[in-house]
Amino acid sequence: MGHLIPPAIMPYVVPVICGIVIVAVLPLMAGYIVLVERKVMADMQARLGPMRVGPHGLLQPIADAVKLLIKEDIIPQKADTFLFWLAPVLSVSMALIAYSAMPFGPAFQIADLNIGLLFILAVSSLGIYGIVLGGWASNSHYSLLGALRSAAQLVSYETAAGLGLLSALVLAGSLSMRDIVQAQYDQGQWFIFAAPVGFVIYLIGSIAETNRAPFDLPEAESELVAGYMTEYSGFRWSLYFLAEYANMIIVAGIATTLFLGGWLRPFPRVQMHIFGSVELMDAVPSLLFLLVAAYCFKLAPRQPAQIQKVVMAIAGLLCFGLAAVMFGSIFTPVAVKEGIHGGFWFLAKVAIYLYAFLWIRFTVPRYRFDQLMRIGWRVLIPLALVNLIAVGSALTASQVWGLSPRLTTFVLSWVVVIAVAGFLVSRQTGEKPSPAADVE
Repeated sequence: MGHLIPPAIMPYVVPVICGIVIVAVLPLMAGYIVLVERKVMADMQARLGPMRVGPHGLLQPIADAVKLLIKEDIIPQKADTFLFWLAPVLSVSMALIAYSAMPFGPAFQIADLNIGLLFILAVSSLGIYGIVLGGWASNSHYSLLGALRSAAQLVSYETAAGLGLLSALVLAGSLSMRDIVQAQYDQGQWFIFAAPVGFVIYLIGSIAETNRAPFDLPEAESELVAGYMTEYSGFRWSLYFLAEYANMIIVAGIATTLFLGGWLRPFPRVQMHIFGSVELMDAVPSLLFLLVAAYCFKLAPRQPAQIQKVVMAIAGLLCFGLAAVMFGSIFTPVAVKEGIHGGFWFLAKVAIYLYAFLWIRFTVPRYRFDQLMRIGWRVLIPLALVNLIAVGSALTASQVWGLSPRLTTFVLSWVVVIAVAGFLVSRQTGEKPSPAADVE
């Protein structure tokens, strides 16, 4: 390939290929995340979920996309047509641009910026303009209220989430996404174990940033019909949801990179060899795929329809093939092996984080807007500041007195934050509720 491409443009080939893959695959990923969300919700409610389109409903995202493409596109008569058209495109564009600095493993990244985290946070924050412009351009009271709610919510929880991330940045000493992962490897720990409070604060803040339940007040159906997207229909309406799910993957990628070791496998510095030169943790992905394949083969004969039996068997064969690829990559050159296994571990951690999003949505009831703002400003931000001070103090103490930085950071952050949290809760319970808070 190097002989066919001029040397002057060779450095740009891989980033362009990565960008094309992201733009091509992201809508499909978002569609199937929606399907997984509906299936998980159905499982929690003891029902089946989508089952009509394709075996087990596997083609439901394709059917939804076709339906939205051919659905009539309605623009309100008194809406600002240009801004009404621009708003959802702006939200999706900012989400896609943020992917340019996100490493999906050691071998898949468009641009390795020395301020990668700052770039991702800054660009993804611009997506709020799409929501505000959509609510304003719709010329609807419901849409405008949803847009204003979203702006207030983003300012509140982005502050807390950013302060939560700072605890990991203090431990890493860099804004580069790759350097943060390397710092976790060098220190022999994921930062979630050194700064668990920062991770929890970021988890809560990321839910609010992406307008997910129980913090989905900008699009509360029971209050605002659909919030900022009330007047949207057809494919423009779906662009907002594409931006939402793209942002979910972004916040999951940030949490994975800063707190969960990025593409590092569990215990990356521990070597436990089996079968000669094969390392135990390197064989785990193959074993996981083999277990899933065996489970698919076990379920295949139990399916009620012949096509479902065939699809379940095909899924088992696919997992068996992936297990073979993962095991075969162990014996490839180090760069190839790290790229394949690093991508697997990164995506696996992102999937677990996204499942936490779904689990919280279907188990925690929606907050009132005054409760949402009170939690953000009067609980999370003070706790995030105290946690940041505790982490910095622990690192300083470990350097001055020669203490273990892992244990000192963990203990001091937990003790101080729990003490401050208890004080804040006692103040909240002691206050009399305002008359406005009693109005539903």
